[in-house]
Amino acid sequence: MENQPNVKLTGSYKPAKQGEKQRELNKDEVIEVTVRLRRKKELPNESLTGQFLTRETYEIEYGSSQEDADKVEAFAHEHLLTTVEVNLARRSIIFKGKISDFEKAFNVNVNGYENNSGDFRKLTGEINVPADLKDIIKGVFGLDNTPIARPMFQVIKKNGGIVSHATAPQAFTANQLAGIYGFPTGITGNGQCIAIIELGGGFQTTDITNYFNGLGITPPAVKAISVDGGTNSPSTPDSADGEVMLDIEVAGAVAPGAQIAVYFSPNTDQGFLDAITTALHDTKNKPSVISISWGAAEVNWTQQAMDNFNESFKTAAALGVTICAASGDSGSRDGETDGKVHVDFPASSPYVLACGGTKLEVNNNQISLETVWHESSDSASGGGVSSYFPLPDYQLNANVPMEIDTKFKGRGVPDVAGDADPNTGYKVLVDGQEMVIGGTSAVAPLMAGLIALINKQNGKPAGFIHPQLYANPGLCRDIAIGDNKTTSKNTGYTAGPGWDACTGFGVLSKLQVLA
Repeated sequence: MENQPNVKLTGSYKPAKQGEKQRELNKDEVIEVTVRLRRKKELPNESLTGQFLTRETYEIEYGSSQEDADKVEAFAHEHLLTTVEVNLARRSIIFKGKISDFEKAFNVNVNGYENNSGDFRKLTGEINVPADLKDIIKGVFGLDNTPIARPMFQVIKKNGGIVSHATAPQAFTANQLAGIYGFPTGITGNGQCIAIIELGGGFQTTDITNYFNGLGITPPAVKAISVDGGTNSPSTPDSADGEVMLDIEVAGAVAPGAQIAVYFSPNTDQGFLDAITTALHDTKNKPSVISISWGAAEVNWTQQAMDNFNESFKTAAALGVTICAASGDSGSRDGETDGKVHVDFPASSPYVLACGGTKLEVNNNQISLETVWHESSDSASGGGVSSYFPLPDYQLNANVPMEIDTKFKGRGVPDVAGDADPNTGYKVLVDGQEMVIGGTSAVAPLMAGLIALINKQNGKPAGFIHPQLYANPGLCRDIAIGDNKTTSKNTGYTAGPGWDACTGFGVLSKLQVLA
């Protein structure tokens, strides 16, 4: 195998960004790398829209083959790499070895870099694989360990200080919001498991107990699951703990009684992907919905990352698992400063329920006004058109425009929306501190809690709801006022009747058709 010609793994690297300085790297450092393998065969279309596969059936019929795994292991072992784990359902093999041995195995150079966020590794070119493995290996993750995503939450502050619940009359608890939005009543999330993906931060059990007791709700069973060395690591209220606690407290308040499994992994494309596949194929906790509040503009991802994430989300659809993801918190620019429009990934995957943001005004528990969330260029609902994923069939009649800069006819984002403006945000408890937090990262667990209730109500998983949602736009209450134009050129998208690239179809409120 060593004498075989190499084939480039197309789209396996991104060049260093401006401001990233090269540094020395110890090539004897031992790291772990995830190699993704092909499926035995393609997923049948009917499994994506109701005839769901069990996790056991999926592994047997559609996971990776042992033969493929054996070939990749043999190649890796020739290069002094050792096997940490083989998981055929996740289509993943994790190898351990020196950076220098990985460089030889994949005919690639790995350099050290640093920026304001710290030190990391980055490739200088595409990864290469032996010709006889080119159809087997679908991705190699972990050689580059650049931080990939940011949490989509925003803390409301006044006069430089954190706002308490008592001084935030326009803020809500998630169970209050569920009542205002007309979520199902008389039912709990008992028997459902909501998975939450976290790339940092942590939770304290005392906070969960105190918060839910304060709501008069039995605290949920919350389990921390370590992926790739990520751990539940709470620190201070101004850290990523805010994201973790927001996700748990919103999902748990909307679907009381649901078990919550939090998958902690490092903030890299490897960690992110491994957390998702671990949650999907968790045969013990068996989550029926996954909430993701971390992401980044599509331009920051490699092609192999977006392809492998997307294939995992397709697997979720086949397993009947709904994926909810935040659409971003800085409007049409999605945090980028090049003057162009961008959409956030993983929300832009056609298999993900992309969750946008609104500003909500309420009088006497009745909605008086709900508009697109847009306070500033750094505080607005993410949305737009993908530059990578083509327009999916379910959006053919949604009047999705072409992407403004690339003119690509791509997947429109978001699909639905909910309260995200931090000024009308969510009352949470983080490391003992009362806080009010907004952002589309609150909408993802809000929708995840709703899906858990629907699953319980129907006695079966909702799964990939997009075809039903787009065939029945009346399921949502339309948000037709506002825009998310936040680029330096004032480009972006405007809300209007029907689907738009600010809030999708609006707030999911009529649920009977999802039965």
